[in-house]
Amino acid sequence: MLYTILGLNIEGKKELLGLYRSESEGARYWLNILTDLNNRGVKDILIASVDGLAGFPEAIATIFPKTEVQLCIIHQIRNSMKYVASKNQKAFMVDLKCVYRATTQNAAEQALDDLETKWGQQYPLVIKSWRSKWENLSAYYVEGLRKMDSSGPELEPHAVAAEHPL
Repeated sequence: MLYTILGLNIEGKKELLGLYRSESEGARYWLNILTDLNNRGVKDILIASVDGLAGFPEAIATIFPKTEVQLCIIHQIRNSMKYVASKNQKAFMVDLKCVYRATTQNAAEQALDDLETKWGQQYPLVIKSWRSKWENLSAYYVEGLRKMDSSGPELEPHAVAAEHPL
């Protein structure tokens, strides 16, 4: 597998930070990549969008302790929808969109409360997943950063916004 690591500099422009090849993926692998990026001059990462790989946020915190970790909303939505009956998926998505398309964290939290009120009895695991991951799902509500959360395929599976890229 070939991973393309892109960064958004402080002006919001994409920069290629590296190309890395690996047979497998794990937190230790990403720790090595983060160490390499740091050794090559990346001094800080403002926000990192990750797919939920176990140990990845901790690996980021080891090298870049000030980084806000944002779990990828697209991955969370896809994982959530696996547990929603097909007959309810369209209606559930209408309500879920109110959560991840909210313009403020308070509005998103209210929408999540509303989602739980309506669907919590039927899909408690889905709601529990959103609640337990909320701190990292809501990181992109930091003022001025919402537009930086990109779910475009060119930034998946992992994207970083570097304050001082190479």
